[in-house]
Amino acid sequence: MRVLVISWEFPPTIVGGLGRHVDRLTEALVDEGHEVHILTRGAADRPQEEMQGRIHVHRVAEYPPVVPEEDLISWVLAFNLGLVVAGVQLLNNRQFDVIHAHDWLVAYAAADLQRLYSIPVVATVHATEYGRHQGWLPEPMNRLIHQVEWWLTYVARRVITCSNYMRDQVQHIFELPPAKLDVVPNGVALRMPEPAPGDTGAETLMPKDPDRPIVLFAGRLEYEKGVQTLIEAAPAILASSPHVRFVVAGDGTYGTGLRDLVDETGLADHFEFVGFMDSTRMPALYRQASVVVVPSIYEPFGIVALEAMAAHVPVIVGDTGGLRELVDHGTNGLRIESENSAELAGEILRVLDDTALADQLVAGGRRASASRSWRMIARRTAEIYAKAIREEKHLRETGEIEDRPPLRLVWDASVTYRSVVDRDDESDGDTAIATSGQD
Repeated sequence: MRVLVISWEFPPTIVGGLGRHVDRLTEALVDEGHEVHILTRGAADRPQEEMQGRIHVHRVAEYPPVVPEEDLISWVLAFNLGLVVAGVQLLNNRQFDVIHAHDWLVAYAAADLQRLYSIPVVATVHATEYGRHQGWLPEPMNRLIHQVEWWLTYVARRVITCSNYMRDQVQHIFELPPAKLDVVPNGVALRMPEPAPGDTGAETLMPKDPDRPIVLFAGRLEYEKGVQTLIEAAPAILASSPHVRFVVAGDGTYGTGLRDLVDETGLADHFEFVGFMDSTRMPALYRQASVVVVPSIYEPFGIVALEAMAAHVPVIVGDTGGLRELVDHGTNGLRIESENSAELAGEILRVLDDTALADQLVAGGRRASASRSWRMIARRTAEIYAKAIREEKHLRETGEIEDRPPLRLVWDASVTYRSVVDRDDESDGDTAIATSGQD
């Protein structure tokens, strides 16, 4: 198959788990023999068109005037305009079998390209605004994002979630038919690469010291990730084990608040904020850790926990969302009640003090991660692509959806191009989108 992937994150621009997912999935799809093109945002010092490995990368330059990313909705609209323009140029010259859209930030582009070219869309919902705010959508922007997420699931022929928890949430809040949803968990690299000679990554940044065990958090610095719970647990841990080092890897909007909390509680000598670590540096960081904590309040999957398992590090996670499905308490990790700092402190001390328990969790984690290779995830995703293509074909053949000519063919017969676009714009086929948004 020839697949067009649309994502706002792709190396070298990685913000969180979504970008790492798209990176590894596209590599694995190519390994399985598929041709993969990705439409993504521009990156400094990288060309707009290039081969990144065996993946065709098409980067979108920012439209003038440049909209600051902090002005999120305006930035997303400008970004999607660029995606559509680049997508039209691409799809006029190549025939694609399926479009794979990742999250609401590319919903407008996916919907427009689907309408223009009659190509089925598969959408992966990595998280929801509803879930990030525990069901509370207080501001107009929150409600708008929620509605755009709904619209993306409406437009998509198939919808993928990364856990059963997310499938149930997406089905409930967007009122989707169960048959439209598929669960495909995140994968993991089963072999962590060894650091290159002369690597100046985490090994140099934090030399290993067996007398100072490292408790590691890695991920976006956002409230729902629960780093504040780790900070609140730190005094109790240090009272029993005063040489513990807490390492926080990642960036995010809550980073300043977390650093302030560390300073206010007098923990600055025990916490190290090392910033964002890319995929070439994270393996070294995992190797330094005595335990990895993922104390999330909301977590659709928890890819860091799976990576830690593959890196042979014991994990402690919040008992929520996809983490509850991934971690079998006492077998391949430990689960604690989210936001319970006393329980988190106790479980961290158990792992640090009990070598047999740590070894048991490592062995269980190794077994759990062995069934999550990216190649297996790619095969399952390709099956869903094929299903979406069959469903789209059937619906067009039976007349249940309009069989419009792809814009590529209209473009070739350019005399009729403008009249076809005008008629399409006047159609009322998307009335439901304008009237069925949910708060």
